[in-house]
Amino acid sequence: MNGFTYLTRFLSSHSSYSRLLLLSSVSTGGLLVYAESNVESRKQVVEENQSVSAKKRVVVLGTGWAGTSFLKDLDISSYDVRVVSPRNYFAFTPLLPSVTCGTVEARSIVEPVRNIIKKTSGEIQFCEAQCLKIDPENNKVFCRSGINDNLVGHNDFSLQYDYLIIAVGAQVNTFNTPGVMEHCHFLKEVEDAQRIRRTVIDCFEKSVIPGQTDEERRTNLHFVIVGGGPTGVEFAAELHDFVHEDLVRIYPSVKDLVKITLIQSGDHILNTFDERISSFAEQKFQRDGIEVMTGCRVISVSDHFISMNVKSTGEHVEVPYGMVLWSTGVSTRPFVKDFMEQIGQGKRRVLATDEWLRVKGCNNVYGLGDCATVDQRKIMEDISAIFRAADKDNNGSLSVEEFQDVLEDIIIHYPQVDLYRKSKHLLEATDLLRDSKGNKREEVDIEGFKLALSHVDSQMKSLPATAQVAAQQGTYLAGCFNRWEQCKSNPEGPRHFKSSGRHEFLPFRYRHLGSFAPLGGEQAAAELPGDWVSMGHSTQWLWYSVYASKQVSWRTRYLVVADWARRYILGRDSSRI
Repeated sequence: MNGFTYLTRFLSSHSSYSRLLLLSSVSTGGLLVYAESNVESRKQVVEENQSVSAKKRVVVLGTGWAGTSFLKDLDISSYDVRVVSPRNYFAFTPLLPSVTCGTVEARSIVEPVRNIIKKTSGEIQFCEAQCLKIDPENNKVFCRSGINDNLVGHNDFSLQYDYLIIAVGAQVNTFNTPGVMEHCHFLKEVEDAQRIRRTVIDCFEKSVIPGQTDEERRTNLHFVIVGGGPTGVEFAAELHDFVHEDLVRIYPSVKDLVKITLIQSGDHILNTFDERISSFAEQKFQRDGIEVMTGCRVISVSDHFISMNVKSTGEHVEVPYGMVLWSTGVSTRPFVKDFMEQIGQGKRRVLATDEWLRVKGCNNVYGLGDCATVDQRKIMEDISAIFRAADKDNNGSLSVEEFQDVLEDIIIHYPQVDLYRKSKHLLEATDLLRDSKGNKREEVDIEGFKLALSHVDSQMKSLPATAQVAAQQGTYLAGCFNRWEQCKSNPEGPRHFKSSGRHEFLPFRYRHLGSFAPLGGEQAAAELPGDWVSMGHSTQWLWYSVYASKQVSWRTRYLVVADWARRYILGRDSSRI
């Protein structure tokens, strides 16, 4: 026993041997197992635990474009990150219309979240659950798992956070139209696309059952799309190609009874695009036999009819249908609305953030993607503070040199200044100080300064609710988190006009990389930076290359390209699965 005690002391005093495991045979034939950790190793464990607990807790709600981009680019060495989402995958949503008709398979456009987060340095914990409530006062979120397959354990749980990232997207906006929720299809999730695919096949299968009249078959084969935005137009084009390239060969007896109708409340479809694209799309749909009904507002949807008013004539029209897709915009999710009530944004339609994507009213909560909008500050709200900061000699007037000294910070903080200058074709930003006759002025007083910038805020625009915006916001915010400590000591943002110092980070700036609108028949339209518009077959190939390159992984990139090749060679699959 004395020998054992001596060995214990020896191992304790020699750190290099502290992790040895000694197996010693005794007279009874048994084995004695000894493991002794020295004081230094214990100290190291304590220090590691303290280091882990010292990390800031970041909770990310959502695994869409914004949330996934944030997680991919975030350096988590300084953060304890947890992700909460009701789906355990990221979906490439721009290809959802292609999934509805089998051009691309559903699994080809999804990547498991755990495949994405495991690539980061460190560990990110993921919970497949839905957020029910946000408690900003106690920095806590309450969640519930949707997994209820008779598994043991509780479904409800809560998470504490130091920083909360809300990137949950939005839900379909029905505008409280009666019957929409009960009778219409939507196209926001992969499951929606799969349901639409089954319904399209059901409509054709029902139409070939014996004993039906031609009128009943026409009703079953009437596909109606409500909403002439990019999603509605792309689905109409995909459905037209599916019908005329594949289904007419399988169901030849009803090929002349199929009808596709696109209903738009505005005067044109694709009204967010250049008018040349809108006109091209309408002409192509007319040639393809897709009926476009503009200036029509849907007032109700029943089990077999859509009721709408025609704005030009005031006429009330009822249209029979077999399937309806509702694609008219988005609205805020219920728990986000509740959160907005708590922080004084209850009268807004969407969560408001500042230029750094911080939710207004909460310094440690950020809003990304479709669930939030950047509430750009108006320059006229700060005009007096800007003038005082620029007037260094305090003489009550602003010289051109003093204006130039703060001009860069003004343009960074208020991008509408540069947009206004370009819209007025002013060569230099200092040309803003010219008088009403266009003559240069050496200096201006406060009233002249206000008058010179009084129309600048007219150029303010809200960012579109697109995947492109959400992805850029996620990347931007991850960069801010990665440089947080560095920018505290060396701020990179514009100066504070109402106080001293500078903002820690540059504000978020959206860079528009272009928009596509596939129109079927291997043709597409694109609106590219620099006011470039492209339409036709070559644009479709550009669409293929861009969408393939933007896939989140090489696995999905290969699968999507393989699906396109398979569709071109073998056609689309029409089985109901």
